[in-house]
Amino acid sequence: MLWTRNFEQVLDHVNTYSRPSELKITDMRVVDIVDAPMHCTILKIMTNQGITGYGEVRDGGSRNFALALKSRIIGENPCNIDKIFRRLKQFGGHARQGGGVCAIELALWDLAGKAYGIPVYQMLGGKFRDRVRCYADTDVEGKHTGKQMGEALKKRMEKGFTFLKMDLGIDLLYDEPGALCAPLGFVRELKEASENYNPISRNVSMEDRIRRNHLYDIQNIPHPFTGIQVTEHGYDILEQYVKDVRDVIGYEVPLAIDHFGHIGVESCIKLAKRIEKYNIAWMEDMIPWQLTSQYARLAKSTAVPICTGEDIYLKENFKPLLESGGVSVIHPDILTVGGVLELKKVGDLAQDYGVAMAIHMAETPISAMAAAHVSAATENFYVQEFHSVDIPWWNDLVKKGVKAPIVDNGYITVPDLPGFGIEELDDEVIKEHLHPDYQGIWLPTDEWNQDYSHDRCWS
Repeated sequence: MLWTRNFEQVLDHVNTYSRPSELKITDMRVVDIVDAPMHCTILKIMTNQGITGYGEVRDGGSRNFALALKSRIIGENPCNIDKIFRRLKQFGGHARQGGGVCAIELALWDLAGKAYGIPVYQMLGGKFRDRVRCYADTDVEGKHTGKQMGEALKKRMEKGFTFLKMDLGIDLLYDEPGALCAPLGFVRELKEASENYNPISRNVSMEDRIRRNHLYDIQNIPHPFTGIQVTEHGYDILEQYVKDVRDVIGYEVPLAIDHFGHIGVESCIKLAKRIEKYNIAWMEDMIPWQLTSQYARLAKSTAVPICTGEDIYLKENFKPLLESGGVSVIHPDILTVGGVLELKKVGDLAQDYGVAMAIHMAETPISAMAAAHVSAATENFYVQEFHSVDIPWWNDLVKKGVKAPIVDNGYITVPDLPGFGIEELDDEVIKEHLHPDYQGIWLPTDEWNQDYSHDRCWS
């Protein structure tokens, strides 16, 4: 009798209208929302059998990275995921440049799962865990003292989170005399850039565009070239901040730290040594991920675990860091790394080096659930980010499928529903949070149907 019930439950998930071998992609459309907590482009791929798959461009990325690939997938069978990915992957890149490839790759996995009536984790080899632990990220805005940050983190713990992350950076020192040493006027300019840079609007005047480009350039000077050094007074302040946080939250819960600011590796080493005693789970993205030798130097100089990876595209680009011993934790984003399968490959590669995989995620329920399926199916998974704790409507984006709250008591319970578990999004909720410059919802994208160029990365 038990076997019968389970068999019937399986049949409940089978799409009887689906003929996977005859499935064809017929259209692809997007919609842009803001404050989720970031600007996100949601993508859906439609088929000749009425099955829809959802994907997502990484937070802050451009929808055009995805739309430019539409002509390369129309008419294809979405179940041929790896074939299509290998065709598209040359059009991706690090950070937000991988957003288009990843968005489509996610939608293909969602479609395939729905076509075959099985959850994505099952297509990845099954699961190691039924629940995925999430950590609650907490930015520094409005929390200028360690006690204020500690109280904010304490509220996360009261919601059931068993792993925490906070910001700790040189922006806390901008207004503190004698805390930073830098070329005269540069700290003031950096502060202005952080306070005034607004990447959301696409409809700006030429004057505003030039100003925005300038602020962008200021924020993107690589760490070794800024000339910014933290003074002993500055280290005292930052150390006290961490101590005050620990005094509030205690030492039983892991605490990771992010957003240090653009300081050189020498300053990073000094800071790491100052806060070792506070049992830090990891220090994240302290320098650009490309600087492999500096990461190795940093890791060998401190007992604090070193972490990076959210801006790395494709498995092979993680290998130098892993081989160098520069990281104890890798932190890929499913919307940058290459999508579902590439994230799984990265996790398996890291395991060979004894490195745990945490997952960066600051997007909608689509990427959260996609990442959760990979987290469930990866043995060396550590913890997955949840950046939308304070977004009251975040769960409401899902109209049908996985039940709210998606993150419950600090965990995502991985559903046995087909695909990612999101059958339908709620268009009414989407309409309430549309990007100011992209007010249409799921508008036709026929202008991208014929876009094509003879691109290949070899001759």
